[in-house]
Amino acid sequence: MSGLTVREARLRRHRRVRGKIRGSAERPRLLVFRSNRGVFAQLIDDDAGRTLAAASWLELPKSFKGDKTEQAAEVGKRLAATAKKAGVESVVFDRGGYLYHGRVKALAEGAREGGLSF
Repeated sequence: MSGLTVREARLRRHRRVRGKIRGSAERPRLLVFRSNRGVFAQLIDDDAGRTLAAASWLELPKSFKGDKTEQAAEVGKRLAATAKKAGVESVVFDRGGYLYHGRVKALAEGAREGGLSF
């Protein structure tokens, strides 16, 4: 047995990925955080250390009906719309140590559908 908790293992994977990718002003990093209740996404310029755009499940209207995967896809579309206003067309995808499956994949596809390219 490894002795790592699920959270520690995810953070270790995330640090490994962060050593290889970096966001810039022209091509920011799209970071995904998945909680048990919802999903959060931000566009980060690592050179300046600022968040350019963000979206979360908390911003969805109360009338939104759907499971967490549909919720993640909607967050991706909203992030893409916010990114367009900020002048961002292309991003680097950072899955945050999570598997590219389920809600993370749905958010990525929603962002692509909204007009972001990665």
